[in-house]
Amino acid sequence: MISIIEIQFDRLAKKIKKRTSLLFKRFGAYLKRLLFPLYLFPIKLVTYTAYYLVKFLIKLILAFIGLIIDCITYPFKSLKNFLKSIFIIAIVLYLVASLFVIGDYLTKQYGWWGKFLCSIGVRQTLQDSVVRVVGGYSEGSGFFVADNQILTNFHVIDGEPSPKVIFPNGAFATPTKITANKDADLALLHLPKKHPGKTITFIRTTDLEPDEPIFAVGYPLGTGLSGEATILKGHYISHRAPSREIVEYLQTDISMVKGMSGGPTTDQCGEVIGVNTLSLAGLSLVVSSDSLKRLWPTFTDQEISKIEVDPSLSPEEAVRAFYTYLKARRMEDGFNLLSKEYLQKTSFKEWTSRFKDVLDVQIYISEPYEDTKDVVFVKFDTKNWNNGEVDYHYYEGTWVTVKEDGVYKMLRSNIEEVENPGWDWFYE
Repeated sequence: MISIIEIQFDRLAKKIKKRTSLLFKRFGAYLKRLLFPLYLFPIKLVTYTAYYLVKFLIKLILAFIGLIIDCITYPFKSLKNFLKSIFIIAIVLYLVASLFVIGDYLTKQYGWWGKFLCSIGVRQTLQDSVVRVVGGYSEGSGFFVADNQILTNFHVIDGEPSPKVIFPNGAFATPTKITANKDADLALLHLPKKHPGKTITFIRTTDLEPDEPIFAVGYPLGTGLSGEATILKGHYISHRAPSREIVEYLQTDISMVKGMSGGPTTDQCGEVIGVNTLSLAGLSLVVSSDSLKRLWPTFTDQEISKIEVDPSLSPEEAVRAFYTYLKARRMEDGFNLLSKEYLQKTSFKEWTSRFKDVLDVQIYISEPYEDTKDVVFVKFDTKNWNNGEVDYHYYEGTWVTVKEDGVYKMLRSNIEEVENPGWDWFYE
């Protein structure tokens, strides 16, 4: 038995060896015909390639025609084949109809098929890139358009020379420069430090589909509500281009609330299509990204409020300058208004640590105290950032000043906090 198997195996090995040898000989002969003579090689390469390609296509077409003929004749060969064909056709029609239903769902939920996968992780990205913006008279939202630039609405920072930008982690910063286009209600805040990886990109609004789902992002109620940015979902309705406006608006069905102004409106992929601007009873308007790109070169600082103080004029102007510097987080300028005697009791690090949570300072009164020449009576309040929310504190008292190097400086203070001041406290 073993000898028979060995004989069969030996015959099979010889047959394989013979065929392999023949195959290599044929392949070698083919290469020889192809390569030699060398001057004909390019022509042979083109003609051989065309020949085999045409031969393959002809066989493919004949096979496809044969398949179609078999499919047509298959149901008529027997009753069993006919019933099978009906069942297969029903399954195919069901699958095709399912594809249309899925396509319609993806279009309604994501705008178009390509936005189905890109929506993964968008919510977290938006919450990391959107910030609070706190002005002196208003609050709103903003978002990164560059590593050190925040875009917001002009009305959020109108009248405020040193708004504060509050990041999702609770830290805050004061812009070193502000540019804007007041007519477009847009402002750009330039931060002192870069924050890589937070920039949101823009897309053309002409790419939007009717009723395409979109997101509006911001901080409702401003600093009155702690936590991450809120993301509201709605739909793009249409473009609006009022003849008297310099910007084009996008109309949506999102009900935005106070505090979301200046935040981004994005598509499902988290790309910006506009800036939240106006909302009323289920209807909202956002400045389109196309308008923003067109108006960007027109941003200037001409409409921005400036800090104008001169501590050399009088003691009361020096006190006003001192608290204005605190408001603007110009800590070195404020520290330089402390007298030599005062500086013996503190250092820059210790002194600045007292004001690390101060978002804003509002000065109500800075005037000479009674009949004195160097004592100033002052009233002011502060906004302090405390555990994700704003605390208000009210103070009044006196500062004794002294003139050093041609500038009035802070010598001694007698400032006390006022608990729950009445309305008349602000106007006395």
